[in-house]
Amino acid sequence: MGWNFDNRSPIYIQIADRIETEILSGKLGLGDKIPSVRELAAIAAVNPNTMQRALQELESRLLVTVQRASGRQVTEDLATIQKAKLEKAEQIVKNFTYEIKQLGISKEETEKIIEKLW
Repeated sequence: MGWNFDNRSPIYIQIADRIETEILSGKLGLGDKIPSVRELAAIAAVNPNTMQRALQELESRLLVTVQRASGRQVTEDLATIQKAKLEKAEQIVKNFTYEIKQLGISKEETEKIIEKLW
């Protein structure tokens, strides 16, 4: 069974974002080997070309490196991971803040909601 995708963004971006989350959360650790394009494509039930494009996207984000003899792996650069994690968190908060403001909820009310749910 493949991964679930929506129509809001290209599938390769959704795949890259999903793998990025696994890297940033530590599920995939520094230096961990990334399965082959074909293996990942089979798991996600997508065309290998789509998976290849997703992995290239992760390479452009500097989260995945390519080793000639051993394939792809998660970067070993902790600073890159930390920077990407903070950027992603900022984007999530930015989107959240926009939506909360659209609902007319004040900062104080939002803080109370967050405190309750934290």
